Amino acid sequence: MSDEPSQAPNGASEVSAVSTAGAMNTAAKGAALAREKLAQAKSDAARRGQLPRTEPRRRSPGQRRDAGDPQPFGQAIRDLLAARGWERPVAVGGVFGRWREIVGPDLAAHTRPESFEDGEVLVAADSTAWATQVRLLAATLVRRLNEELGDATVKRVKVRGPGAGPRQGGLRVRGGQGPGDTYG
Repeated sequence: MSDEPSQAPNGASEVSAVSTAGAMNTAAKGAALAREKLAQAKSDAARRGQLPRTEPRRRSPGQRRDAGDPQPFGQAIRDLLAARGWERPVAVGGVFGRWREIVGPDLAAHTRPESFEDGEVLVAADSTAWATQVRLLAATLVRRLNEELGDATVKRVKVRGPGAGPRQGGLRVRGGQGPGDTYG
């Protein structure tokens, strides 16, 4: 007999077959040991009165969470807004905050939303020309705002021009009717 491993009919050596059998035997012993330790832990828990869960940890999408269960942050905020009735004011605030993105940089540079009440958005313009422009774009603006807020949230856009009042200093025309701006 030689010290070299003999060749098996399939070309593999007997040494690798023996070591493979040994690895499977070790794995089987490890799995048996794990099952034994798990059974021991379960019996210890039962003795302490802490039985393992009977329901699954993960819930199906349709199931509600218990009140004490942790919730995803976004869901907790949505639930709070719904419970307090703040959904619409928060949505309107979001639109006001993204005014430039919604109406475009040119219009946003000369206008700003001031309030939202009873379906009416009050927009302030910095000149009579821009106030007129907003009036001409009112239907488009209502449609765009309703895309953001939901159908029929905004019914009308009201435009307020630049602050009216007497101009300070400079020359005045006698018998004039107020500011030189023709807004109105």
